Amino acid sequence: MRHRVVVLALDGVLPFELGIPQRIFGRSTSTGPDGRGEKLYDVVTCSVRPPGPVRTDADFSIVVEHGPEALATAGTVVVPASYELGPVYEEGRLTAELAAAFAHVRPGTRVVSICTGSYVLAAAGYLDGRPATTHWSSADHFQRLFPKVRVDPDVLFIDDGDVLTSAGVAAGIDLCLHIVRRDHGTAVANDVARRTVVPPHRDGGQAQFIRRPLPEAGVATTTAARTWALGRLEEPILLRDMALRESMSVRTFTRRFREEVGLSPGQWLAQQRVERARHLLESTDLSIDRVARDAGFGTATSLRQHVQAALGVSPTVYRRTFRSAGLRGEGPLRDGRDRRTAPGPPG
Repeated sequence: MRHRVVVLALDGVLPFELGIPQRIFGRSTSTGPDGRGEKLYDVVTCSVRPPGPVRTDADFSIVVEHGPEALATAGTVVVPASYELGPVYEEGRLTAELAAAFAHVRPGTRVVSICTGSYVLAAAGYLDGRPATTHWSSADHFQRLFPKVRVDPDVLFIDDGDVLTSAGVAAGIDLCLHIVRRDHGTAVANDVARRTVVPPHRDGGQAQFIRRPLPEAGVATTTAARTWALGRLEEPILLRDMALRESMSVRTFTRRFREEVGLSPGQWLAQQRVERARHLLESTDLSIDRVARDAGFGTATSLRQHVQAALGVSPTVYRRTFRSAGLRGEGPLRDGRDRRTAPGPPG
């Protein structure tokens, strides 16, 4: 059976965020031998009340066809942001309706929040003692209201196994793509990203608030250097060589790179090489030594260190997971460890 994702639509929900799970999970397909894909997820939307209208923060309402009982059928529950959280936002407690709705959620169900949907998960007790994030503008208030939560306001999303939280709006797309990648591999996630016309991967540890995401008019950018580096990840790439591509000093290049990308050049390079290694591990039978060379890590030892740090498992375990259970579509893979940056399947 397809993995069921149930999206909880609360009054005041943001329509953009409400549509993210359907767009990402609903468009995720496997590729059969005839080139035709089978849907990997079944996505439904429910309310805390019987089927009927739900207010949004826009000038229209939506009609939801499922009541809270749908939560009992979920393998994953997604809570998008709402601007009408009432006692949840003001006092950190669930309303009677919300508490009754969450009573339907089965133990072991994966729970996910987009933006300030994290308030709902925190009020329901899912985040106590765990790392979590939310929209950067709400982070201080969120931490004061829920002191037991380990809030990180600087990242796009946090994967803590069966509980995942994301920052505002577009970070919900990043998190949903990350979940697809975790469940079914890079190829499936990249395919749905291409059809959605969004970047296939932004690392969870990337800064959610980049102070100057666009360069000032007439100021050189680091785009050419990044393009140059992506074309030769298997080769040694020095910081001074990247700076030279932009005719900048290393210091200026490093500052501007962080301003534009939210990561240092070294962090970005390591992230891109891990992604290259993931693709090779999933889609080829190359030896671990060859994957290490082709991804730019040089040695199998370096590859293991970087993959273990980023994904929480060794390259061999990662390959075995996706070449067996993951590719057979046996459902989401998860563990309970605290992992911030693009976790893969468990070992």
